[in-house]
Amino acid sequence: MPLSERDNKLFEELIRNPGTTSHVLEKKYGLTRRQLGYSINKINDWLINQNLPSIERTRQGYFIMDQSIMTSLGAETENTPIESAVLTSEQRVQLIIMMLAGSEEELSLNHFTSELDVSRNTVLNDLKDAQTLLDNYHLNIRYTRKFGYLLEGREFQIRKLLITITYQVLQMHDGANRLKSITSIDEAGIAEYLDRIENVENKLNLKFTDEKVKTMPYVLILILRRITKGYSVNQFSIEYEELSNTKEYQATEEIFQDAEQIPMEERLFITLHLLTTNVYRTEFPTEEGEVPNLVPAIDNMLRLFEKSACIYLQEREQLMDKLLQHLKPAYYRIKYHLSETVSLQGSLSKEFKELHHLVRQSTGPLKDLIGSAIPDSEVTYITMLIGGWMKRQGESIEKKTKAIVVCPQGVSVSRLMFNELSELFPEFVFLDSLSVREFLNYKLDYDIVFAPTYLETSKKLFIAKAFLGREDKQRLRKQVMLELHGFMPQNIDVSELIGIIRNHAVIENEEALEADLQQYINQDDASSVHQHSEQPTLNLDELITPEMIAIRNNVESWEEAVWTSAEPLVEKEIITPNYVEAIFSYSQDPYIVISPNVAIPHASPEDGVNEVGMSLLKLDEGVNFTPDYRIHLIIVIAAVDKQQHLHALMQLMELASSETDRNRLIKAESKEAIYSIIQSYSSD
Repeated sequence: MPLSERDNKLFEELIRNPGTTSHVLEKKYGLTRRQLGYSINKINDWLINQNLPSIERTRQGYFIMDQSIMTSLGAETENTPIESAVLTSEQRVQLIIMMLAGSEEELSLNHFTSELDVSRNTVLNDLKDAQTLLDNYHLNIRYTRKFGYLLEGREFQIRKLLITITYQVLQMHDGANRLKSITSIDEAGIAEYLDRIENVENKLNLKFTDEKVKTMPYVLILILRRITKGYSVNQFSIEYEELSNTKEYQATEEIFQDAEQIPMEERLFITLHLLTTNVYRTEFPTEEGEVPNLVPAIDNMLRLFEKSACIYLQEREQLMDKLLQHLKPAYYRIKYHLSETVSLQGSLSKEFKELHHLVRQSTGPLKDLIGSAIPDSEVTYITMLIGGWMKRQGESIEKKTKAIVVCPQGVSVSRLMFNELSELFPEFVFLDSLSVREFLNYKLDYDIVFAPTYLETSKKLFIAKAFLGREDKQRLRKQVMLELHGFMPQNIDVSELIGIIRNHAVIENEEALEADLQQYINQDDASSVHQHSEQPTLNLDELITPEMIAIRNNVESWEEAVWTSAEPLVEKEIITPNYVEAIFSYSQDPYIVISPNVAIPHASPEDGVNEVGMSLLKLDEGVNFTPDYRIHLIIVIAAVDKQQHLHALMQLMELASSETDRNRLIKAESKEAIYSIIQSYSSD
């Protein structure tokens, strides 16, 4: 009796992971205990027909498999029968695409039915499923009487698909034999390219992963075959200067040293394939030729992640090396759009889904470096690396309090609330700031909700004003902590804190430092209310006065826009020129764009602020901040602390969130008209 699609999936899972349990399989495939037992019995019947021992199950739900099963079915030899198990529909689709991309002959329905051993109707349905998958690559299956079934679309997309499908087919049971049968690639050709790849490894001082070494000979042969047939990637723009001085380019020249008339674009494409191939190890991770600025981008990404996940990553340099080893090939995959089309999020555990969300929010430095958004598949790999590292050191966000901020007053006010509450509760993991509509459809798990109005929710809800004064913050923190813990927690380990400080600084008097830290951490909350004098509350119209407003038709660049906006502050010595220079180190941070057409460039107080201030530049034609944002209103903010400017900033946020008044500002023709609108948002 042949194995069904479900039986075959379970059997492949057992071969790949014999240490799995009945409970895991039932949960993964949505089966009852009875359904799993029925499938195991069918698999055992099939094994007996193949003269192999059956699989035993223990009372604890573990499986005992004889080594002969692994040897007979795990080894891919010429003698292994291709039809040893029924193909799943997904596998049939993969083989159909492999035939379309790599077959040497014209293809008819008979070719598919013969290769897949299914009916014509099944093949026709599989062709429809194949087209659905090909839609992700912007490719089409076309049939003509003269040439049969053909794959049509940009050659670069076909190459990308070819690399992915070759890997997937090789993961099937007996996949190598199936691939050789479809493509007419012989053993001698495979052996020759394996030798060439080994030479490449020696030349580059690295070792590719076993999976990549297994796949690369087929990929290289199939690409060379398409080149000789006249298919070219020359429509795709590859930067010669970036790739031609790499060792991978030299390796490409070596691999194809005896091939004639391979265009430069094709050599660069093969170089890309080598550059985007994951490696098992590399002897010189920081040698010349690494991607410029990749290390600081990874470092900044980790810092953002640590802040958002409330995690302190130990042995950080080792994690950096692991991420660098993965992200160097990922850099080229992302930049040249060679990443997997399908996301791997479905394979993530519940906790890893939350980590994935936080990692994705932290990838801004990588996006800025590469100039392209980081695909979910790449974010998933990064998540797995960081998540595995956290588990190794016993860290988890599973037990941390996870919070969301819900605000109906627009994105700018919501973002301000999010930042304020993140500072007030540094021990919480803040997942998102949401509108009410987004909140109703939110998928991630969370523990508490902060909102300025009542919301219907089964989770703990804390009503918090959009703008929190100092006493409001103290009251809210005490309320939340008492509700969650029944007391105000003071669980900071001073010795652990000193250990962290010791890693980054020389401590001259450790005993005195410990005493001071103990006094600060354990100070009475009530008395601390009176230790600071109340700072003056400033309205928006007190900071952005007519003399702090400038109007221009246009400017040449974002840098010129910032300098022009900051000019009144510099002239009055509210800020120094160094402060404006410092702004540009933060200038690619998308959080300075607080609403459409409005940005608030700023730096830290220590970068050159003498007193609190704001200045506004209105550009009639706008200026590009990034390709995604065109800005008409630039408000430079100079803050001396975290308090004095906040009331005015809140008023600015409210103004920026009003599309009507925002447009009135952009269309205003005089400083007086702009100031009048600002005054309408400046009442206490």
